[in-house]
Amino acid sequence: MGSVRRRGWMGVALTLGLFAAGCGPIAERQTPTLRTGYDTLDGTLQVWPARGGLMADAGATAAVTEAVRNWRSPIDDRVHLPSSGILWLGEVDGAPLALVAASVPGEAASWLLQLTRKGTGFEVSRSAQYTDPGYLVYSDVLPVQLPTGRRYLTSTRVQRLVGPENKALTITDGLTAPVEVPTCTAVPLTATLITTESLPNGKSDRLLDLGTAVDSPRYPLVGDDSGSGRRVLEGLDTCTLTAKTGPFGSIPQRRGDREEPNSVPESWPIDRIATRSLGTISLPGEKPGQLDQLTWHTDAGNMSAVIFRPAEGTPVVSVADRLDPLQSYPLAVGDRQLVVLTWKAGSESTLSVPPETPLLVDNAGLAVVPRPATAETVSLATPDKTYYRSIGGKIRD
Repeated sequence: MGSVRRRGWMGVALTLGLFAAGCGPIAERQTPTLRTGYDTLDGTLQVWPARGGLMADAGATAAVTEAVRNWRSPIDDRVHLPSSGILWLGEVDGAPLALVAASVPGEAASWLLQLTRKGTGFEVSRSAQYTDPGYLVYSDVLPVQLPTGRRYLTSTRVQRLVGPENKALTITDGLTAPVEVPTCTAVPLTATLITTESLPNGKSDRLLDLGTAVDSPRYPLVGDDSGSGRRVLEGLDTCTLTAKTGPFGSIPQRRGDREEPNSVPESWPIDRIATRSLGTISLPGEKPGQLDQLTWHTDAGNMSAVIFRPAEGTPVVSVADRLDPLQSYPLAVGDRQLVVLTWKAGSESTLSVPPETPLLVDNAGLAVVPRPATAETVSLATPDKTYYRSIGGKIRD
């Protein structure tokens, strides 16, 4: 197996029994129903065994298989059944629930499908694409959302899971009790992992849950090994951050020359959420406020945005920008439409803006200008190269 999950599977190859089953049409005819559990081993430990009170019910597993077979991703790709598996199948709060790790090879993606009862069968009621490249089953904590609240499905490597307010969660047959997770606030999770062949010293895996209002297919858990993400997102509205006008949701996925607005945005975070101060700025007619640059890691690379924290009131965030020598961030502060420009300051680097464009802030490595109604070009001249950015024009809906 060539791909290894960054945070959890360091130092040892993971055994995946799915390759023994083969793939393609012949294998699918030989596997009419989804496997129960998943053939993942950490040494001799089965990481995702079949769990839940209905796993031995052939009728239930067949009904789950049929629902998964009929499900399609936002770009109309289907699940490859031989490389997928039912991780949990049983009753929760008096109703049947199934959780499936689904491989969608057309997208080179892994999905967590949540199925609930519909008539005599099942239907996919929630679906989230696992954002970190690789198989979902490399993760040890998976989010579940039910009417009674958030729950988490844990692998057999999880010895203890601590949730919001530093409370240890009760885990029964791999599934936690309901957890009070806010809709639009990030909360921390810490999974204590046991000693295994891949983790000879065990591990504490730190995560952030971005809140229960995160819409499918966006995956709500992000890595936070350093703890910086928890500090950065404290006090911020994650519904604003994850909206298509916010940093995490603002760069849409593209297929060729076409945007795929229903797919996971390219700017969706995996981990490494951090921030640095750009200093205190004073805008004409406004009280001084703190300007920070937010950075994070995605499957498409590193992204950034800016956060303006006024002396009073709610912080304001920009859309995302890919990390480039000259950064450009549209930012609305009150009734003002602004553009924040940042770059690596140096005595031989010079920013040029169009004539008659007022520089509201003009600091080393930082400038703020009014957002022009039509597209205009700014440039950064360095000893090696001149970089150009277009600012202004139409704002994305």
